[in-house]
Amino acid sequence: MKLTVATLATAALLALPARAEDLSVVGSWSGLPLHRQFEAPFWTKTLPEASGGRLNVQMTTHNQMNLGVGDVFRLLGEGVYDVAMTVADYAVADAPELEGLDVPLLALTAEEARRMVDAARPMVEDIFRNRFNAHVLAIAPYPPQVVFCNAEIRGLDDLKGRKVRGSGRMTTLFLEALGAEGVNIAFSEVPGALQKGVVDCAITGAGSGYSAGWWEVSTHLMAIPLGGWDFVVTAINLDKWNSLDDDLKALIAEKIRTDFEDPAWAAAQGALENDIACLTGNGPCASGEARSMKLVEVSDADFARAREVLVTRVLPDWARRAGDDWARRWNDSVGKVVGVQIGG
Repeated sequence: MKLTVATLATAALLALPARAEDLSVVGSWSGLPLHRQFEAPFWTKTLPEASGGRLNVQMTTHNQMNLGVGDVFRLLGEGVYDVAMTVADYAVADAPELEGLDVPLLALTAEEARRMVDAARPMVEDIFRNRFNAHVLAIAPYPPQVVFCNAEIRGLDDLKGRKVRGSGRMTTLFLEALGAEGVNIAFSEVPGALQKGVVDCAITGAGSGYSAGWWEVSTHLMAIPLGGWDFVVTAINLDKWNSLDDDLKALIAEKIRTDFEDPAWAAAQGALENDIACLTGNGPCASGEARSMKLVEVSDADFARAREVLVTRVLPDWARRAGDDWARRWNDSVGKVVGVQIGG
C-alpha cells in the first residue's frame, strides 16, 4: 500500500504525546491545615502524577500573593490565573446570593454540613458560572467557626454588649441580633485586637485559632458554630475549563473528588475534636502542645435562642438581599435538608 504524505503526517501527529496543559493555581490560606494537608499535595503532586505529565501545575496562595480576599474569584473570572480557592463568604460583595451556602448553626457536625453543601451545590455552580465566569470543582470545609473570648463568658447571653469579630455578613447580623457589636477585622489582625481590647471576642475555626496563636490572647472558647463552616470553594476559569479535552476534564473532576474533597470532609469532624482538645487540654492533642483555654458548654436554651434568631432575622434579611428566586431555590434544596424554611 502506498502511503501519502498526508497519511504519514497524520500518523506522526497521532504518535506524539498530548500537549501538556499549564495550570496556574492560587490556594487558600497557606498556614492553615486545609492547604497544607490537602490542597498543596493534591495540586502539586497527586493531580500532575495522575495526569501522566499532561498537567503542569504552578501553585501559590492568595496571601503569598498579597491578594485581597474579595478579589480572588473576581480575578479568576478575568483569567489572571486558572484555578483558585478561598472561602465563599469572601466573595459575597460580588454575589450576595452566595451567602446561602454557609448559614450559621444549621450544621453542627461534618456529616450535616456536607449534606447542606451537596444540596446547595447546584446553586453555587450557577452563581460561579454567572458571577465569576468559573466552573466549580470542589467545596471543602474549614472546621466550624467558633468563638474565642478574652473575658469570662458562660453562654450566648454574655456576648451582649461585647465587641465581636465576625466571619461574614450573616454572622455579624446574628451577633447584632444577640446584642453584640459586630466588628470587621482581618484574620491576621485579630490577635492584636484581642490583646488590646479592640474586640472582646472573635470568631474563626478552632484549628485556625490554634495555628495562629489566638489561645495566647483569649481565655474562653465557646464551641458553637456561630460563623458556620467557612466553606472553601475551588473553581477553574470557565474559558480554561472549556479549552480542556474531555479526558482531562474527567480526570480532574474524579481526582479532586476522591483525592481532595472526600479526604478533607472525612477529616473535618475529627479535626474539630482535636482542635478543641488542643485549645483546652480536654483530651489528646495531635497537632502540638495542648493549651488551657476554658471550654464553655452551650445549653439547649442557647441553641434554641440562636435558631430563633436565625429563622426570624438572619435568613429573611438574606432573602431580601438575594431576591425571591434565590430564596425559593434555597427553600427547595438546603431548607429541605436542614428542616428550615424562609418565610415559613
